[in-house]
Amino acid sequence: QVQLVESGGGLVQPGGSLRLSCAASGAIGEIYTMAWYRQAPGKQRETVALITSGSSTNYADSVKGRFTISRANAKNTVDLQMNSLKPEDTAVYYCTMKVRMILMSTLNDYWGQGTQVTVSS
Repeated sequence: QVQLVESGGGLVQPGGSLRLSCAASGAIGEIYTMAWYRQAPGKQRETVALITSGSSTNYADSVKGRFTISRANAKNTVDLQMNSLKPEDTAVYYCTMKVRMILMSTLNDYWGQGTQVTVSS
């Protein structure tokens, strides 16, 4: 099994910054798409940002210009730099990766356990 471990969440004031990190471990052959999702209380889970194996990126309109997603393939990690944070960014943030396990051709999605981000004065 592939495991994803997230870190970097916490409490920050409006206008502040946080950097989330996610590291994958296991019998990984190749990681294709990496992405960050979030879910706020009473709301559906939404896509925040994603990055392809070719480093193309996509962002939710609500975070464009404020968040940056990046990946380090040699370390099997994906980061999310969050700047100019707003109270509406408060949510549990989840890391996900589309993975081909070693010696296999099938692609599978794996999820982290989530990390809480709270933006409040």
